[in-house]
Amino acid sequence: MKIYLATDHTGVDLKNRVKEFLEKEGYDVEDCGAYDYHKEDDYPDWIGKAAQKVSENPSDRGIIFGGSGEGESMVANKFHNVRCALFYSPALPTHAIDAEGDKSTDPFEILKLTRMHNGANMLSIGFRFIKEEDVFKAIKVWLDTPDPTEERHLRRIEKIKKLEEE
Repeated sequence: MKIYLATDHTGVDLKNRVKEFLEKEGYDVEDCGAYDYHKEDDYPDWIGKAAQKVSENPSDRGIIFGGSGEGESMVANKFHNVRCALFYSPALPTHAIDAEGDKSTDPFEILKLTRMHNGANMLSIGFRFIKEEDVFKAIKVWLDTPDPTEERHLRRIEKIKKLEEE
């Protein structure tokens, strides 16, 4: 599995730290930009580059960054075969529901659900709304969560794919 990284102009430093972290973890990483801070950069250019790579190789993964992560996830989800989830803050444990439908004490449970239920192959992180140490934990949880295996989730993913074709 290859991991494609991209960011808006304000996330360059964080993306670079995440790239270093992932490479130390043994992942094959490709940096799709932005490479330097340029206030006039347009994030769809960089995010689109990463999303195109995942679109062509849907078993690979993409991790993208933006101040809110919203626009970035919108761009990524325009690409065929891409299912991009947005993460910007751990859920309150008293409100989180785990994969079995039970209350969870794990504030990162939503990341597992994006993989196990939706087969998300891209993750958008709104870095202005999450502590940096939680960014690394979130990425690790998301990457360590397996692909969906339950028939109901696979069926739903197939329906999403059919919508892309319409």
